[in-house]
Amino acid sequence: MATSPDEPKAPEDEMRPEYDFRALSGVVRGKYTTRYRERLRLVRLADDVAAAFADEAAVNEALRDYLRRRPAVESPA
Repeated sequence: MATSPDEPKAPEDEMRPEYDFRALSGVVRGKYTTRYRERLRLVRLADDVAAAFADEAAVNEALRDYLRRRPAVESPA
C-alpha cells in the first residue's frame, strides 16, 4: 500500500535503547499471572443475552437480583 510523502513515517521500534529490561534484577515475566487468574472471572455472554443489557453494571445488577431471589443452595466444598 502506497503512503503519501506528507505522512510522517512511524518509528520501527518505539523502545528507547536506555530501557534495557535485561539489566534489571528481580524481574520475572508472569510473576503475578497465577494470582491474577485466580481472581479473574470472565464470562462471555451470548449475543442475544448481551443485547438485553445496556452495560456491565446492568448485567451485574441483574445477576445480584437473581442471587437475592433464588433459594439458598449449598456450594460444593
